Amino acid sequence: MTQQSIFNHEGRAVPYIVEGEGPIGLVLIAAAALDTDPLGVVAHYLAEEAGFHVVRIGADTTSGDREERASDALAVMDHLGFADAWIGGYGSGGTIARTLTGTHPERANGLLLLGVEEDGTSLAPMIPVLVIQGSDDAALPPENGERLRATAPERTSVKTIAGADHRFPVTHLMDTAVTIEEYLDWD
Repeated sequence: MTQQSIFNHEGRAVPYIVEGEGPIGLVLIAAAALDTDPLGVVAHYLAEEAGFHVVRIGADTTSGDREERASDALAVMDHLGFADAWIGGYGSGGTIARTLTGTHPERANGLLLLGVEEDGTSLAPMIPVLVIQGSDDAALPPENGERLRATAPERTSVKTIAGADHRFPVTHLMDTAVTIEEYLDWD
């Protein structure tokens, strides 16, 4: 297991884990604590097998709204020297990523959403978007990703994993990881 570190930002202890040293930076914002984050194994694969430089950022127990969480994620990026990266998350972590890329689009090479919450958070202009979703996800139904794509069809790609439910990053690990790898490392 990779070592978790803490970065103190505005009185909050923000947990994060860094894996890999590759040329492609990927910041994944967890919905909650890192020890329960379903993206841990996906991140490990992307760092070890695909050669990505991955940072997973969790929530401080006192973290409140998504603007605060987005600010925390940006502070960790600054602390680690990430001028820019692909920024994403799973479920509500993806919504926080949308908030971060909306307020700081210059820091995002793209937006990665694993399941889409339907909450009205708009997409930042000009940034490519990859949505990965499970075909049988009742919590974050695939229709959410399709509606989001309709707002920016020229730069949004949606990949649906057949037979996958809400826990698709865990139950369909390789499908999820390889989809990310192929899209982000297309050249």
